[in-house]
Amino acid sequence: MIGRGRVVVGMSGGVDSSLSAALLVEQGYDVVGVAMRLWEGETESGCCSLDDFLDARLVAERLGIPFYVMDFRDEFRAAVVDNFVDEYRRGRTPNPCVRCNHSVKFAAFWNRARELDAQWIATGHYARRVDGPDGAELLRGVDPEKDQSYFLFSMGRAALARTLFPVGHMTKSAVRSAAAQRSLPVASKPDSQEICFAPRGTHAAFVEAHSARRPPSGAVIDETGREIGSHEGVHRFTIGQRRGLGIAAERPLYVTAIDAERATVQVGADADVRSRGLVARNCSWLAEPPRLGAHLAVKIRSRFAPQPARITEVSHASFEIESAALRAVAPGQAAVLYDGDRVLGGGWIERSLPVAQPCAAEVG
Repeated sequence: MIGRGRVVVGMSGGVDSSLSAALLVEQGYDVVGVAMRLWEGETESGCCSLDDFLDARLVAERLGIPFYVMDFRDEFRAAVVDNFVDEYRRGRTPNPCVRCNHSVKFAAFWNRARELDAQWIATGHYARRVDGPDGAELLRGVDPEKDQSYFLFSMGRAALARTLFPVGHMTKSAVRSAAAQRSLPVASKPDSQEICFAPRGTHAAFVEAHSARRPPSGAVIDETGREIGSHEGVHRFTIGQRRGLGIAAERPLYVTAIDAERATVQVGADADVRSRGLVARNCSWLAEPPRLGAHLAVKIRSRFAPQPARITEVSHASFEIESAALRAVAPGQAAVLYDGDRVLGGGWIERSLPVAQPCAAEVG
């Protein structure tokens, strides 16, 4: 063993993980490259394709490091795919990337890395790990357009302490430039924008194909409960959705509520998808939970800009926040709390808090 210890790098065949491996070699680590086999089938795409494995192997050969393909299909199906199908059937909106990071990339992957006598694992995520006074801390990536810290909130303190993010301090353009300077064969390879097992626009068909029975059809109702249309299953909808409702209306309509038990989808005006806060449960903390009344920032989707929020209830298991800027709060998605650039932790959205309606006396 040499230098700074052995690190096993998750190599997806993309430029980010490839440069991560190259940088770690240059920094004196004993680097081992591993591609994770997560899924295969007619919907295989993105980081799970054979072409990506071949690209990762080419990079490993270029760097002169060992390379392996490890099979995580069982773990991935149990933790990610089954949850994806179940959540959509329940009328919720899953986040498979967070689930994969939690259960596969920073759990099962680490267990395999230990079999290779590794002290570290590393990925190409755009996030930063720093050593703080109370241990390792997770910070946003420097590139605001590529920051992936949202997807990492549930990795846990123990996993964070043994994980490296070599490109988190770089912008995407700088990563591509550095990869080209090192003659990495994937320097100009396009980014994957798809979920690896259900490409964009196919999730409804995927849920139907992997369900024991097809989700039932039902009614689309308005704010008063009046039926104004029909649908082919609640798994086809998410809170805030406007397109694909199958309803002709004089005003824009948005999905405001989904009731899987009654198989109803409620629609309303844009104002009806706004909320004053949310409740999140099954929390994971990378720092001590914030104090009651703390003013922080919250992200409720990966592409959602962090918004000011105030903690109104908090425990190790759950929290409630108030925020005037929340729209389309979707149960099943993650709510992640930030103190500046630092990720404190987060939880899974259980429900939104409706905007308070003025009473009759106030209106009069």
